[in-house]
Amino acid sequence: MKLTSAQWKGHAAMLGANTMWGLMSPVAKMVMSAGVVSPLLMTDFRIVGAAILFWIASLLLPREHVCPKDKLLLAGAAVLGIVTNQGCFIFGVGFTSPGEASIITTTMPLWVMVLAAFVLGEPITLKKVGGIVLGASGALLLVASSWGSGAVVKGDNPLLGDLLVLAAQLSYATYLTFYKNFIRKYSVVTLMKWMFTFAACIILPFSIPSILSAEWSDMGAAEWCGVAYVVGFATFVAYICIMIGQKALRPTLVGMYNYVQPIVATCVGIYLGLDRFTATKAVAVALIFSGVWLVTVSRAKSVSQA
Repeated sequence: MKLTSAQWKGHAAMLGANTMWGLMSPVAKMVMSAGVVSPLLMTDFRIVGAAILFWIASLLLPREHVCPKDKLLLAGAAVLGIVTNQGCFIFGVGFTSPGEASIITTTMPLWVMVLAAFVLGEPITLKKVGGIVLGASGALLLVASSWGSGAVVKGDNPLLGDLLVLAAQLSYATYLTFYKNFIRKYSVVTLMKWMFTFAACIILPFSIPSILSAEWSDMGAAEWCGVAYVVGFATFVAYICIMIGQKALRPTLVGMYNYVQPIVATCVGIYLGLDRFTATKAVAVALIFSGVWLVTVSRAKSVSQA
């Protein structure tokens, strides 16, 4: 199967975005370990900071008019793709164990495939199912190998946490599916500017007490640099890449790149001496990329779609 230039860019964009998200986890943990920035405040940094950056970027580009009806649709996209996805995941991880959360995140491509079949008429093929199974198996192997290298962290309310993490996967899968065609109407910066603006308006009222009570003077240079990475790269640049990938690739394939994140997290752990490279990890990586390849070459609704 020969890929077009746009599809190659889409694959590169999705790989870049999920690499940055994979790096975000250890960076965000480093920032929050200082005790000043809570998960809610980190979410505020991401959403509000990205909204500011996208507005600045929009000032450097030709102005693009968005009609009121489409702004309402973008508000819905903000709820599904940003607020519910990020909020449910962050609070869900707080209630359950990281291992269980990692396992649940592997279900996202499955939900995307099912929703794309019902909403967009995308066929569910053996290659897609096989690709998702291979990718999920590789991700689970990485999670299992991480469990073996350290203590398992238990959550205070695993059932609630697992349900919240699942809700995060479902909300993002719904966003990828329902907004697949809509996002072609506007530029990436225009779409992201309005989505993050609406997301900021939704989350800020709930965050005011945490913002006022935080001891900002205790934040060191390392923590501020971490916040800068999370906002500038893992949010601003990453969401631009996601939008490029979403425009060029099928929703199921976009979801498959979710499996890249545990690979990146494992590589960081190996580099920092917190983990080691094993044959199991090599097999896991091979399974993940084999799964992505299978979904790439699976039959699409039309030839024009990746």
